[in-house]
Amino acid sequence: MTSSLRRLSGVFAVLLIAVLANLAYVQMFKADEYRSSTGNARALLQEYSRERGPILVGRRAVAKSVETDDDLKYLREYSNGPLFASASGFYSLVYGATGIEKAENRVLSGTDDRLLFDRLQQLIAGRDPQGGAVTLGLDSEAQEAAFAGLAGRPGAVVAIQPSTGLILAMAQSPSFDPNRLSSHNSREIQRYYKELTADPNEPLLNRPLAAANPPGSTFKVVVTAAALESERFTPSSIVPGPATYTLPGTSTVVRNASRTACAPGGELTLTEALVVSCNTAFTWLADQLGDDAIRDQAERFGFGTSFEVPMPAVAGRYPTDPDPAQTALTGIGQFDVRATALNMAQVAAAIANAGVVMSPYLVSEISSPDLTALDSTTPEQFGDAPAMTAEHALELSDMMVEVVARGTGSNGAIPGVAVAGKTGTAENGPGELDTVWFISFAPAESADVAVAVVLEKSGGSGNSLAAPIARSVMQAVLSP
Repeated sequence: MTSSLRRLSGVFAVLLIAVLANLAYVQMFKADEYRSSTGNARALLQEYSRERGPILVGRRAVAKSVETDDDLKYLREYSNGPLFASASGFYSLVYGATGIEKAENRVLSGTDDRLLFDRLQQLIAGRDPQGGAVTLGLDSEAQEAAFAGLAGRPGAVVAIQPSTGLILAMAQSPSFDPNRLSSHNSREIQRYYKELTADPNEPLLNRPLAAANPPGSTFKVVVTAAALESERFTPSSIVPGPATYTLPGTSTVVRNASRTACAPGGELTLTEALVVSCNTAFTWLADQLGDDAIRDQAERFGFGTSFEVPMPAVAGRYPTDPDPAQTALTGIGQFDVRATALNMAQVAAAIANAGVVMSPYLVSEISSPDLTALDSTTPEQFGDAPAMTAEHALELSDMMVEVVARGTGSNGAIPGVAVAGKTGTAENGPGELDTVWFISFAPAESADVAVAVVLEKSGGSGNSLAAPIARSVMQAVLSP
């Protein structure tokens, strides 16, 4: 009997030690994770008792907390919510937080270590606690131009400052109203959320960062960069551009949009192939370069990396082991190549920035409740080396200027400004409309802005639909 009691006591002792160890683990290592979990209603209720800090664009609060007379002391309000929804996200009693509201929650709620001095001051002065401010680098006019240009069609626009990586515009369509998800009426919140999630166009999807589409002919600039970097080709190299090209090892034929040869005699320079967006030339070129060279070039532009802006962005994708026919198709941005608007904006920005890729970021400054600057983002180069040499980047920039000046990207032109650009039309599944793109930067000689526009399954062409949107965004940034 005594022996059985000793064994039982031993079992209980082990269980007690396990419980204590688990409690210690949770308290020491998991507390912050559980506290910041979107499903932690207790933490959210506690945060509603304090004035949450604003999200600013310039000095304009696009999200702020206002005092109420109900059980929850503060209500989150968004000025022109759908316009900035892809950046701000929402702050919901029912569904937690998304976007900057989630990524910078510790600053906005006032619990960030950088706000310790402010918390002490508030405590000593007997003032109600307040959160810090988060300033975004968005250009209001560029954001408005991007959103207006999308006009409700499924798609996204991203604009980047090439020299720093600062995101100047990040718009999506369709969008949603974060005010309706951040109210104090749980039933209304749930009703609206159900409506959004039932929408086949997925308005809650952060399209600029998370919607990966085939990039179509905009990917030809990546292939061109790989060709120039290989030192086997120059802008004046002669490449074949016949009416049709048979994919290696198959009987499948690729045709040009015109259904004719890209030039008399079926040959043209690499520059002309980009200017007229010659499919047969770029499928041939991709086969010549091989998948390893193109993949390496794409990854140097940022493909394969999920950037934190600070929200996580989907990594662009180049297929891992394509056969020769599939590799040829990647030359025109098809097969299994996928990119977000952010990915392609980075490609354009890198070419504009002498081949140097800058890590993209959205938050420019963190401030105390009285808007005293506490921290600012320092631009950082992505990767150990540029995506391409400055010489080759300049050559590719000049080629892209020709695309806008006399090629497929004419609707991206801005009077008096040299604009570099590239159109894209990507095929989707059988019976689905094409997805169209336009990437660009301006002024070409010293760019202040690089833009990527994608319209999903819209039909039409990149020049007719996407280029005018990019043009308006560039003009907004360049205007005095």
